[in-house]
Amino acid sequence: MSDYIVKATAADNQIRAYAANTRDIVEMARKIHNTSPVATAALGRLLTAGAIMGSMQKGEEDILTLQIKCSGPIGGLVVTADSKANVRGYVHNADVMLPPSAKGKLDVGKALDLGVMNVIKDMGLKEPYVGQTHLVSGEIAEDLTYYFATSEQVPSSVALGVLMNKTNTVRQAGGFIIQLMPFTEEAVISKLEEKLKNMKPITELLDNDYTPEMILEDVLGEFNVSFHEKVSTAYSCNCTKDRVTRAIASVGRKELQDMINEGKDIEVNCHFCKKVYTVTVEELKELAK
Repeated sequence: MSDYIVKATAADNQIRAYAANTRDIVEMARKIHNTSPVATAALGRLLTAGAIMGSMQKGEEDILTLQIKCSGPIGGLVVTADSKANVRGYVHNADVMLPPSAKGKLDVGKALDLGVMNVIKDMGLKEPYVGQTHLVSGEIAEDLTYYFATSEQVPSSVALGVLMNKTNTVRQAGGFIIQLMPFTEEAVISKLEEKLKNMKPITELLDNDYTPEMILEDVLGEFNVSFHEKVSTAYSCNCTKDRVTRAIASVGRKELQDMINEGKDIEVNCHFCKKVYTVTVEELKELAK
């Protein structure tokens, strides 16, 4: 298993935790979208969060979408994930270039700047659940921590990291989400807050080849962490020619007839995997019927 997520509990089930290694996912996204280093870091962080949050979903058919609309030069990001931790995503401006931050890191916060994050959960109900929060830093992990606290009322700690090689390929990627249950004791909360405040940055742990299990051991070892499940996660796009033709069919009879009258085949690009689908005039006529 290359990329995977571990699920764990600690402190007699008062803490639930998830950690992931996502290097292959982020490298695949980098190749597909030909992203700049800062765009790779931003998209990689959101893909990691999407994979973990996707695996938190209960229903087989549940779909999670993380959507960031922002004023920074990256323009915005979209990630979707299913309950099996299949994840995919894209950035609006894949070749954004920025100087390093004051700490010498890839400046994801400046790339995003001001904006909002939408968390959309399609659980097969009449309407999907939509939670929206403002970006607090644009660094994504802090923005998700704020989202969990305000929209889901779940005190959480989110850490996400992407490390690049000098060749602009992905060296390491991963992260964790740690959450407190409503019945968590004050003593446990204080102890965990202190531990999180003093822990090494997630990028440093990843750079030292920490596995997801080792990351959670590092944070929660003194709380008797117990591992329950290991889930593989991968970059996977579910686009098909059938989905594309159905999408075209949904535009309406008049628009479909206008396309036919033009007499040209239509090319449709998938945002997530860059596959190109061609729908011929004859196929358009069949759809019109």
